[in-house]
Amino acid sequence: MNSPTPALVTQRGARRLPRAALLLLCAAYVLPGLVGRDPWRSADLTAFGQMIAIAEGRTAWWAPMLGGVPADTALLPHWLGAIFIDATAGLVEPALAARLPFALLLVLVLALVWYTTFHLARTDAAQPVPFAFGGEAEPVAYARAIADGAVLALMATLGLLQLGHETTPELVQLFAMTLFMYGLAAAPFRHGRSRAAVLAALPLLAGSGAPAMALAAGLGGLVVVWNSRYAQVRAFAWAVAAAIAAAVLMALVLGAWRWRAHGLGWSDLPGVARQWLWFLWPAWPLALWTLWRWRRHLSYRHLSIPLIPVGVALVSNLAMSGSDRALMLGLPGMAVLAAFALPTLKRSTAAAIDWLSMFFFTLCALTIWVIYTAMHTGVPAKPAANVAKLAPGFETSFSLLALLLAAAGTLAWLWLVRWRTGRHREALWKSMVLPASGVALCWLLLMTLWLPLLDYARSPRPWVERIAALVPADACIAAPGLAPAAVAALEYLGRWPVDARAAAMDGNCSHAMQITRAQPLPAAPAGWELAGTAQRPTDRNEITLVYRRLPPR
Repeated sequence: MNSPTPALVTQRGARRLPRAALLLLCAAYVLPGLVGRDPWRSADLTAFGQMIAIAEGRTAWWAPMLGGVPADTALLPHWLGAIFIDATAGLVEPALAARLPFALLLVLVLALVWYTTFHLARTDAAQPVPFAFGGEAEPVAYARAIADGAVLALMATLGLLQLGHETTPELVQLFAMTLFMYGLAAAPFRHGRSRAAVLAALPLLAGSGAPAMALAAGLGGLVVVWNSRYAQVRAFAWAVAAAIAAAVLMALVLGAWRWRAHGLGWSDLPGVARQWLWFLWPAWPLALWTLWRWRRHLSYRHLSIPLIPVGVALVSNLAMSGSDRALMLGLPGMAVLAAFALPTLKRSTAAAIDWLSMFFFTLCALTIWVIYTAMHTGVPAKPAANVAKLAPGFETSFSLLALLLAAAGTLAWLWLVRWRTGRHREALWKSMVLPASGVALCWLLLMTLWLPLLDYARSPRPWVERIAALVPADACIAAPGLAPAAVAALEYLGRWPVDARAAAMDGNCSHAMQITRAQPLPAAPAGWELAGTAQRPTDRNEITLVYRRLPPR
């Protein structure tokens, strides 16, 4: 006999979040930052550089390279970006074209989390306790309310905010892991769709650079399926096994098997713990509360299925020396677990979440507005001086559209705070409204009011423009060992052919480049002379040395 569940939910508590409000919130979360900026430094720029190199035919589809150096990359995500760049050539700017499919993937992740939670909440073990005289939540309405809470919990999670808006392979991995979780959750209700989802998810995850995680998730799925109380789910085991085999084959065909584990020392554990605390916030305390309150139901699918991506992500994070990109793959499962804490929260706990969210995000929004005002008016003087110090050479630009969008978002936040404290106190998803809306608000403000400043600080364009004063447009640049992101910036923004191979200095390039932090500056290599130096405007320690080849004697 099943143990009674800890969920006590009335019919009023299971009311659904208005769909127009949910869609607007998702749009405010997904769309800002999609247009009006360059690819930013590090992984985002590296991935885009490979995509556009493939689309422009500067490197092979099966063996992409940057600067003549083979890229340690996942092929499927880069093919996706390259296809969109090529298909929209002449119509859409390449950086935007590359972002479009990844923005769509983020939308699909949010949708899949909703449907995953909906199917899990419909199972008997996840349903609330029936009341003696009736009035408990209707099963489908309860499942919808829990699913609404899961989507809000995912958007509220801090770790997804930046990584979820990049064009990196990890976003495809996130989609694949969420699709796999959906396939397992929908198995009792959507036989054809669930099998198709599982058979597609694990090969996609393996082909996107995470074959070991695909194998681990698949084995975890097999354990859950074999121990299911549903006969139709136990018959689903063949699909999971076939998906594991397809994932292994996909990884072999694409050459995706690479050892990325670096080990973790005891001294690294405090840093990893701090990373988990902020990256998984606010989902992790709610997820832990779920595991405690539902501890007699850990073997049931509404807990065991989301635990698969969470467990795989946490172990991978430790094995990869605290990689936040590995940790991101556990966020959908963490959000699902957090949603099942909502029907068990005390009123005082829900109020504490509301007050914390209201004060934190209001303060965050106020800070963004104050610094924006200082950038344009010089008042207050101290924030304006700090911006000038941290981003020397930055010139402010005014956008009426950005201002109107930011003002609309801020007014919506103020209305939402008043609405939340005045009504719908019994709705299950109420505790996640302010955290999710606060994250969306701050992201919207950053991507409107601060976008020119952030783009100046994080885009490689100012650095490339300074190098352009030292290197002719038709030159070739030898840059042995140069970081892939820097190579991508030079090839895309500067349109210079770059040779980053170890023996590049012995080639035919007329110019060479070296990035150093050493003082005094190193001497020019034999046969070269220093043409000048360049620095990123927001990095005073890193110096780019540009050399010019001496004429032969």
